[in-house]
Parts: sequence; C-alpha cells; structure tokens
Amino acid sequence: MIAAVRGEVLTRRVDHVVVEASGVGYRLAVSAETLRSVPRVGEEVALHAHLIARDDSLALYGFAAEDERDLFLSLISVSGVGPKMALAALSGGPVEELLRAIASGDGKRFQAVPGIGKRTAERIIVELREKVADQLGTEVAGAAEEEAGPRAEARDGLIGLGYSTAEAEKLLTSASGETAEELLASALRAGR
Repeated sequence: MIAAVRGEVLTRRVDHVVVEASGVGYRLAVSAETLRSVPRVGEEVALHAHLIARDDSLALYGFAAEDERDLFLSLISVSGVGPKMALAALSGGPVEELLRAIASGDGKRFQAVPGIGKRTAERIIVELREKVADQLGTEVAGAAEEEAGPRAEARDGLIGLGYSTAEAEKLLTSASGETAEELLASALRAGR
C-alpha cells in the first residue's frame, strides 16, 4: 500500500498532480483543497496517499493532510459514494468545516457538490454523524450546531444565488449580523 509520496511536482492540473519520487512519476487525484497546498512545478511536495485497486485499474489519491485522507476514507465507506464524489465533496471546503456540517446534519452543504443529491447527502449524514461527532468532541460539535442556524441559512442563500460553496464561505467570513438576512445582506455588500 502506498501511504505517502514525496518528491518533485512534475504536473499540476485541476484534478490531479504528478509527483516524481525516485525516478517514478506518481499521478495522484487531488481535491481543490489539497491542490491549494501543492507548490509550483519543480518544487518539492509531500502528500498523504491512498491507493484503490480495482480489477481494471490502480488509482492513487493524494491529500495535503492526514485528516483529509481520513474523511475521504469515511466518505467512500458510505454506500453510493465513490472516490470521485468523495474528492468533489472534499473540494467543498476545509475538512473541519465538512466535519462540522456532518455533525450538525447540514445536508445542504453536501447537496451543493455536483453529483450529490438529497438522498446521498442524507446518507452521508446518517452514516457518518455519530463517528464524526466522536472525532470532533462535544465542544466543536456544539459550535457546529450553533453554526447550523443563521450562518448556514445565509450560506444556502448565497449558493441559491449562484455562488459556489467556497465563494459563499469566503463572503461570509467578513459578513456581520445576527440573523440569516443580515448576514446575507452583509455578504452581498462585501462581494460587490
């Protein structure tokens, strides 16, 4: 099993990177979050990895952090979620935010990911909620439940207006207000 790859970045694409390690180029499928931490071509990188062997292929997946790989493994354990869908979900934001979304039952966060419908999002929540709540601990889980209120509604409103999940989160970081409406209005003003 290949657990990590360290070497020079040969190729950097939207959905994958190629890393040369000891004369061998390894193609690793990556999420948008991991791609942000991969340096320019020619520089050294170290990625956690997971190899999936199928009858007709070997696929290697790369992750900037071990917790991202752990969430990937949890996601692909859910019925109906394959590696590509799991990577798409991981591209939706930082791992801790995704864990909070699962713990708080925020299925809409996953429905915003292309290819994940309402049933699949609900299945992810149901199958992983307890496991994630244990991982996060009660403090973080409590904060996630608080966040599921107005902030989540404002994020859903921005997504409904055509913003991506990442764009919506970015706009909300500088937004102020106590209600979903106030947060949404503040975020839209900041986005002008």
